[in-house]
Amino acid sequence: MKRKLKYALLLPFLFFIKANAQEIKAELNKEIKRQEKISYILDYPQNAKGNVPLIVFLHGSGERGNDLQKVKAHSPFTYKNLIKEPVAILAPQCPENTWWDTVTVYALIKEIQTKYKIDPSRIYLTGLSMGGWGTLKLAMEHPEMFAAVVSVCAPTDRVMYANIHQYKNLNMKIFHGGMDDIVLPENAFNFYQALHPVNPSAELTIFPNDNHNSWDSTYSNPKLYEWMLSKRIEK
Repeated sequence: MKRKLKYALLLPFLFFIKANAQEIKAELNKEIKRQEKISYILDYPQNAKGNVPLIVFLHGSGERGNDLQKVKAHSPFTYKNLIKEPVAILAPQCPENTWWDTVTVYALIKEIQTKYKIDPSRIYLTGLSMGGWGTLKLAMEHPEMFAAVVSVCAPTDRVMYANIHQYKNLNMKIFHGGMDDIVLPENAFNFYQALHPVNPSAELTIFPNDNHNSWDSTYSNPKLYEWMLSKRIEK
């Protein structure tokens, strides 16, 4: 009998708490500072007259770590002789066991712009595999920065599809290997199908005999650099 009386006394107290609860809707609007740290190689043309174009290259997962020389593998560095005018090539290195932090990469590009003579209307972004994902993500976040964007064998995600309109004004080329069994070519097909209605000028190229290595077929083509460097951000 005493136990029942104890529970009976608790009921009005619980009802009082529930009745006096309130739902608060608010917004946090506060600047939060963070430390930016990333290693990189910058190939800057000697004796450059005036501002030069900048190609930003994001490597794949196999080049992560602390050996900066790795970032030059499988990249436009290999085919620099195909580029017909002086350009700067920036290649940051993603830390081990992480994916690209595009906030940091964006901060790096802005820093390079302050330290070197970079033409702000001729900044180009490209990357392969994990770096292709980083390329699409950074282009989605800052489409105003890039005169042209080239992704190679890139994974895609739902955030990109949800923000597909962010790509509408970009000059874009997408490359993928038809036999890629690491990042399936469906990533490129499906993304292009979503992209084309908002950006009809975007191009998709499938190399039918390439596996995951579609970067050699992409970066060894001198016409890619001609197309890329012909693009400017109109003001």
